[in-house]
Amino acid sequence: MFERQLLFSQKSSMFLFGARGTGKTHLLQQRFQSIQSWYIDLLNPDTARRYLLRPSLLIDELAAKTVTPEWIIIDEVQKVPALLDVVHFLIERQNQKFVLSGSSARKLRRNAANLLAGRAFVYHLFPLTGAELGPSLHVQEALTWGSLPRVYALEDATDKAEFLKAYANTYIKEEILEEQLVRNLLPFHRFLPIAAQMDGKIVNYASLARESGTTIPTIQNYFQILEDTLLGFMLPTFHESIRKRQLGSPKFYFFDNGVKRALAGDLTVELRPQTSQYGMAFEGWVINEIYRRQSYLRKEYRLSYLLTASDVEIDLIVERPGQTRAVIVIKSTTQVTEYDVKNLRTLGKDIPNSSLYCFSQDPIPKKFGDILCLPWQEGLTEIGLKE
Repeated sequence: MFERQLLFSQKSSMFLFGARGTGKTHLLQQRFQSIQSWYIDLLNPDTARRYLLRPSLLIDELAAKTVTPEWIIIDEVQKVPALLDVVHFLIERQNQKFVLSGSSARKLRRNAANLLAGRAFVYHLFPLTGAELGPSLHVQEALTWGSLPRVYALEDATDKAEFLKAYANTYIKEEILEEQLVRNLLPFHRFLPIAAQMDGKIVNYASLARESGTTIPTIQNYFQILEDTLLGFMLPTFHESIRKRQLGSPKFYFFDNGVKRALAGDLTVELRPQTSQYGMAFEGWVINEIYRRQSYLRKEYRLSYLLTASDVEIDLIVERPGQTRAVIVIKSTTQVTEYDVKNLRTLGKDIPNSSLYCFSQDPIPKKFGDILCLPWQEGLTEIGLKE
């Protein structure tokens, strides 16, 4: 049992979005078990069918209850987008409070205006963070198998691999096929393992289109689907100009290393320290930690990376409202040296209003000039992301 760090309002209706298997249902049942609530599970085909045929049935069923629930929880609400009109009515006319959970906002946006036009707060749930795992966190395990809650209920490596492979297949079947997000599945089937193999690398739309047998606009749409279903996020290039930032070539990070490895077909490949694959996996883990925690803490940090024309790279730039920019290089090493931060020393001085950091697995804090080198957990605390 893990204590989730996401805190949400107890006074306002809300959306709770998260990829399948992140623990939305368990979290809601845990948080609302002592509160008068009515739980509606739209993963139940019969329940979904009833509301698809007549969304206003929700009004009649609520009126028939002898005790009005304080909260109505509708799980997987994207299965019946028309329910949002009814929810909107009940919020406005009866001041009813709702929790609407789901694994994708894409279908809701397509069928409803502005997700209740701000009448419900929006929260996101991710795989387990390092702070949530606590003593259960072993970085090698997290890099190999990811941190979906179900993974930690399985002890055998074979079972973990089978779960992650089934997860990848289930995602394609349920989220893509059943939700009709993609009309032609074959190019998307080709795209997923290629995209997974390019995790954390600069996105080359033209190359992906060629390898997937489709067009650049289609590949761009596929990435948008992955973002909308919360299976990953784009990391844009850093630039003072927002317009130029958006025109640069982004990187894409999958939301979980275990799922990414399953999609790439790499679950049987051992991640060995001091290899490039291990270094990339560790970098992705730390960037995902920062992405998750800033969301949970409602920080509104803006994340980007920097790559110069001479291929000198800064892994992450975190723009923090009212504070200096955190300019970060991420190293998987257990013993940081001055050589590890040479790129940061070269570029850091050219990024105004910034503080320079190296996050690694070295347990001993160090300082090389203006560069503060910290264990990655302490680094997250240093930049304001202590859970």
